[in-house]
Amino acid sequence: MHPVRVIRLCLTTPAVALALTLAVAPACAQAVQPAPERTGRLLVTLDKPQSTNAAGAQAVAAVLAHDGVRRDGAQVPQLGLVSVRPTGGQPLSALARTLRGQPGVRSVEVEHRYTLRYVPNDPALTAPEVSTGTPPGTPLAWWVARSDLPAAWDVTHGDNALVAVIDTGVDGGNPDLAGKVAESIDNDAAPGHAGPLSDENGHGTHVATLACGAGDNGYGVVGAGLNCRLLVIKSDLSDGSVARSIVQAADLGADAINMSFGTDGSIAPARAIVEAINYAVSKDAVLVAAASDSPVEEQGDPANLLQPPGTAQDITAGRGLTVTAANFAGQRAPFAGRGSEISLAAYGAFDEHSGPAGIFSGFPANTTELETGGGLLFPSPSCRCRATFNGDTRYAYLEGTSMAAPMVAGVAAMARRVNPDATAKDVIQALKQSASRPAGTAWNADLGWGILDAAAAIDAVRAIDRRPPQSKLTGRTRVRGARTFTLHWSGRDRAPAGLTASGVSVYEVYRSANRRPFKRIKRTRATQLKVDVKPGSYYRYYTIAIDKAGNREAVPSKPDLATRVDRARTTSR
Repeated sequence: MHPVRVIRLCLTTPAVALALTLAVAPACAQAVQPAPERTGRLLVTLDKPQSTNAAGAQAVAAVLAHDGVRRDGAQVPQLGLVSVRPTGGQPLSALARTLRGQPGVRSVEVEHRYTLRYVPNDPALTAPEVSTGTPPGTPLAWWVARSDLPAAWDVTHGDNALVAVIDTGVDGGNPDLAGKVAESIDNDAAPGHAGPLSDENGHGTHVATLACGAGDNGYGVVGAGLNCRLLVIKSDLSDGSVARSIVQAADLGADAINMSFGTDGSIAPARAIVEAINYAVSKDAVLVAAASDSPVEEQGDPANLLQPPGTAQDITAGRGLTVTAANFAGQRAPFAGRGSEISLAAYGAFDEHSGPAGIFSGFPANTTELETGGGLLFPSPSCRCRATFNGDTRYAYLEGTSMAAPMVAGVAAMARRVNPDATAKDVIQALKQSASRPAGTAWNADLGWGILDAAAAIDAVRAIDRRPPQSKLTGRTRVRGARTFTLHWSGRDRAPAGLTASGVSVYEVYRSANRRPFKRIKRTRATQLKVDVKPGSYYRYYTIAIDKAGNREAVPSKPDLATRVDRARTTSR
């Protein structure tokens, strides 16, 4: 008799936690950020607030006495701030130079105008949640602001990012998914199930919308990855189907692979699953798995393969991210997994006592197995989860770690595209390090490294420096009769547009004497060095720059400088 594997979709409903029993058988695209708009005014700050003494008032009068200056814009006497505008066509920069030399003036700055944070026009971002117990003003998609996604979208819209969702397929006709599917694959052999762009169950549509639901389409909700595309892989969740799906996602270049399913961990994972995860890791994909939907410390596979037991406390450990569910209050949801296999958390529930019954997201138009409790996947009571919004019934409230994981996957995929030099391991560590948690704290058993903070994660990934610096050495190619001469060099550490270089930390100076092997003669932060030489010798030199991130410049194909030291001439009498 075959052993039995229990594979669960990581989702809870108001009715029941659902399970499935089966027999064993990478170009950089960023949002274009316009330069801050100039208002045409100067902000003049005085040494003393003009409202408190005569000297301040005199300084204001002196500023305004200049020809070609008029008061304009905000005036803040408490801060000693005077806003002025040039007249008569005088350049702003020229007026600024003049005013900086004026007695009593502390600073002069060009005034700029802020722009509103990017917020898509999807109505669920602003429409209020009306469930009993919800704080006034809470929007349907409250998790977007809580995860600081608008600030992340100011930096990147996730263009060209690809998220693989291995799940129950999607409703391809849902307006939030139409046009978002880059490719779809059918690995579902369940009887009566159609292709990957149909979702008999409902789980896959909900998950995919949370990852990459269309933004700015005036409809419904928006996914964490905003403009990311979807690789939809429909699976019946058998070992072979899941293994094949992981490998296909890796081969097709998925930036992140979302797996909102798992086992209870009672038996060892199939070798095929282990090897498929190894394969995806070798392809540099960010693997994201939902933790258990029970408050246990064993998260089952694939979660425990991504963050093995006892490893989560080490921020550098793990092969992916195991995501538990947080609630509106910023605590671990009572149903969610905990312990040393938890990497971090994202929002997967509201409150067990009041408020909406889960996370609001897209749902198929058809009646689903989640609602009927029928079909192979969910022979259990119905979820009573479908919701109507603006007269449209293609929505549902579902809670679970299944909902938290795709939020992380969407942000991970955006992060991969923000920094083309960052590896999957870099992004995994950045998501942990940047997660929201109380100041001065680190990992804990309830929320791992904290709750997903999308803006902080994107900033952390932008600061990852994997490009080596460059340096160039110069000096004299020929000297006569000298015992010393001075080498000079310069260095620079450049980053791709939108990223932050760490900066040159130190230089190493190498020398070869009389064609012997090169040896390091100095390690220094300086950019010059006096060297001792012997007449009649031939020297070659080069430098190696090392940046603060530890990147090391490659040895040049030829030395930067070759110097011949001639012997001094003797004069005969």
